Amino acid sequence: MSSAMQDNGAPVAGVPTFGVEEEFFLADEGTRATVARAADVIKRAHDRLGDRIGAELFTTTVETRTRPVGTLDEMRQELRRLREGLAVAAEEGGCRVVASGTPVVPFRGHREIAEEPRYRQLADRYGPFVSDDHNTGACACHVHVAVSGREEAVRLCNHLRPWLPVLQTMAANSPFNDGRDSGFASWRALHFGRWPHVGPTPPFRDAAAYDDLVDSLITSGMLLDRKHVYWYARPSEHWPTLEVRVPDVNADLDVVLLVASLTRALVAVLKSDVRRDVPPPGIADPLLRAAHWRAARDGLRGSGLDPLTGRLHPAAELVERLVARAAPALDETGELPFVRSAWHRLRTGGGGAELQRAAYARRGDLRDVVDVLSVRG
Repeated sequence: MSSAMQDNGAPVAGVPTFGVEEEFFLADEGTRATVARAADVIKRAHDRLGDRIGAELFTTTVETRTRPVGTLDEMRQELRRLREGLAVAAEEGGCRVVASGTPVVPFRGHREIAEEPRYRQLADRYGPFVSDDHNTGACACHVHVAVSGREEAVRLCNHLRPWLPVLQTMAANSPFNDGRDSGFASWRALHFGRWPHVGPTPPFRDAAAYDDLVDSLITSGMLLDRKHVYWYARPSEHWPTLEVRVPDVNADLDVVLLVASLTRALVAVLKSDVRRDVPPPGIADPLLRAAHWRAARDGLRGSGLDPLTGRLHPAAELVERLVARAAPALDETGELPFVRSAWHRLRTGGGGAELQRAAYARRGDLRDVVDVLSVRG
């Protein structure tokens, strides 16, 4: 499916379906420390959620996956159902589901890798990136948007490049890492960025050029396989979708919906440029990386770098530009009022990083941070 549905059920031409993956930490109900209970929680949740829940690399984290949907209301229902089912299963196992990009209270005990052959291959290939005792995972939110095919997905990645730091800014939700304030709004971006295959998607002439480079990286040994492409936007290897991978996971469901709605709308409006063969913006990779670094450091409460000009602007101003760019598609689906309202609340109330720090500031207890991040059934 490649068209959305309005609230009255009528199709909206040209607006794609979309889906969301969310990754969560597990924390002990009593101590709030990160715990390795993913296998038990997944087993408990299976009857409720089926294949919509799965394991991640480390047994401290779990993943949920929505089905593809056409409206924001459907997406809200999907995410709520998955979060509630996961939270109930975690509660039965004596733990909580925590929506933070990095672990807040440190993990104590023997760290384990999930029992999947591919994860064992990753451990063998990348050594300390996996075996480091201080590495218990990182939790992101991935937005999948339907496209006409692989060629369109690759070309859309070129056009998305200047906008992804702004989406990263809005979703920044990982200031604490293993008990300490990192000084960044999104430490996950830096922590996960240690892997050699994480970063901005390179510009490509077409899908053949994309495939040639990925094949070469696999041959070199840097990539394990095609699923191991962790660029910030990428075409699916199995479905006609484009995946955006920059946001942190967030506890506030409206923030997740805001980011997902903007991502889909941005893809929808950029399709017009792709189909009219409008050249993508030329951006120096160092400036693009600097824009992502600045987004990770400041989040919404600082400045963002415009990678097209190399100039700093208030982060909120860059978000306003993104909303304006996506507005035609948002108006078409009827999501523009929600986006404006949710953005106003986010701008005035603060993003995830600000809320985490505010919770800690009240009495200097990291358990309070875990409490505001906990997903309830």
